[in-house]
Parts: sequence; C-alpha cells; structure tokens
Amino acid sequence: MTEAGRRMISPFFVREAIDSVRRQGKSPEQILTALGLSSQIDAPVSAESYGALWLAIAAEIDDEFFGMGARPMRRGSFTLLCHCILHAKTLEQALRRALRFLNIVLEDPKGHIEVADGLAHVVLTDLTNARSAFAYRTYWILLHGITCWLIGRRIPLRMVDFRCAEPDHGADYRQFFGASVRFSQPVSRLAFDASLLKLPVTRNEQALKQFLRNAPANILVRYRYDAGLAANVRQRLRQMPPASWKAFDDLAAQMRMSPSTLRHRLHAEGQNYAAIRDEIRRDLAIEMLQTTEFGVGEIATRLGFSEPSAFHRAFRKWTARSPAAFRKETAARNR
Repeated sequence: MTEAGRRMISPFFVREAIDSVRRQGKSPEQILTALGLSSQIDAPVSAESYGALWLAIAAEIDDEFFGMGARPMRRGSFTLLCHCILHAKTLEQALRRALRFLNIVLEDPKGHIEVADGLAHVVLTDLTNARSAFAYRTYWILLHGITCWLIGRRIPLRMVDFRCAEPDHGADYRQFFGASVRFSQPVSRLAFDASLLKLPVTRNEQALKQFLRNAPANILVRYRYDAGLAANVRQRLRQMPPASWKAFDDLAAQMRMSPSTLRHRLHAEGQNYAAIRDEIRRDLAIEMLQTTEFGVGEIATRLGFSEPSAFHRAFRKWTARSPAAFRKETAARNR
C-alpha cells in the first residue's frame, strides 16, 4: 500500500463514528461543519481529519470510545492510559497494564492476554451480546497504536478475530489491519508473535508529550518503524520488484555482514527476512488488486511467486479471501 493510501480512512468508518453522536440523541452537523466535512461522507478522509473528528466527538459526548463501552471512556482517559504504561519495562508489561486500565474504565468489554503456540493473543470478552465490528476495531486501534509507539516499531499482526457478524464493508477491515481477519468467531482477539512481548519500552516523558500532541491521528496509520536494520531491509526491497529480490545470504553480503549477523540483528528487532518480504508482498498485492486490472496470474508473477496457486494460498493466509473475492468486494464497495 502506498504511504498516501495508508493515511486514508474508509468513509464507512467515518460514518460509523458520526453515528455514535446520533445514538446519544445529538446532531453531528455542527461538528462536521466545524471540521469542514460534508454531511454526506462518500470518499475516504485523511487520518488527520478522522483524528480531529474523533476528538470532536469525544468532546461532544464525553466519551473517547464513541459510547460503545459499558461505561464512558471520559475525555482525558487516553492520556492517562499513556502515562500509566509509559514506564513499563517490556511490551508484555505495558499490554497487561493497558488492559487493566481499559477493563476498569470501560468495564465491558474486558481484555486479557493468552500465549499459545508461539502467538500472543489479546482476547476481548463481552458480558452480553457481541458489539459492532466498529467497537472492536476502535479498541484495537487504541491498544495496538499506543503499544507500537511505546516500543518504537510496528507490531505485525497475525490474525484479528471479531465476535460479531461480518459487516457489509468487511473488506475495509481486512485492508485496515493487513492481517487475516475473521468474523463470527467465539471471541474477539488480536494475535501477534509472542517473541515480541519481550521487546523493551523505548519512550520517555518528553516523547510522550509530542506523541499526545498528534494523537489520535498518529495511531490510525499502521505504525511504521523508520529507523533500524529492519527499516533498511524494507527500503532495499521496496526499491526493486519482488521477482528481483535477493536471497538472504546475498542480501547480507550486499549489506556487508554475515548472514548470521544479519539474522541475529533482525531477530533483536523482533523481525525476520521472510516476514518482511511477506508484509511487502501483501501490501503490493492489495494495492494491485484495488488499483490495476492485472489478472491474478500477472500479479503473482510480479510478486515473485512461482505459480498463481502459491499466490492464492498466500493471499488467503493474509486476508482470509481469495484474490478474486477481495477484488470483487473492493469493486462493490467503490461503486
């Protein structure tokens, strides 16, 4: 996905945010006018515009969670959450503190961590009926966004489950999270590699002040780590077509280090070469399916897959959809 694409928020998400004002018996028109937004949201808006809308709605209804918890998340709660977890030693400690905070503030849903089969699962449970996909998405944005910032890099997601049924614009959720997304599951959960739990928190009070000045727009964009060895590898890979990517040993030689050193240093950042290639291929696949008329076979070749069936398997792993089904959903959404 292009950087510009990363910074745009689907009109469906914008309309769902606006609906939270109406559910409180209030009119959103004054908010939209003040922000320069139309009352008819038919096109994506920037992350900055959505962030400003989020803040304006929170001020109007005094709830930073759009009125979707058992209790309101009063204005200022997100700032307190950040201070609460700032001095944690590791990602795991920060996550556990954040979940305790949100459990107290929201009361329902409640979150906890489970570790199994090499994955860390943040599991959300509801006391009663399932919430909307938008409610769960908002929770994940808050939790994933702040923890990514704390450790100074994006936490790649392996799966995102929703307890609720799939909404009409399910494809937007798959694109937003860039991971396997499933609906109508027993519980809502977000999963990532358990090894990342040991990563250290790298931020301080001064950095938090800057972060909060740009929130929540800065947590709406999938977090990009712009320093470090993994970023260097990503940059090198993005400068050439996937079919021309070098083998790991050749890349290490190009970067003037041994394969074992490169592997060790990537591991220290919670990364590996295969995962980085997979992430870039996934973003390119989604972009080509959305913006070009290339056939699936052509896309598979451009992404460096040996045959279309290998691309089909990979794309299903990424999005829980076939390339054709994903393209069809996207086309229907954009009509």
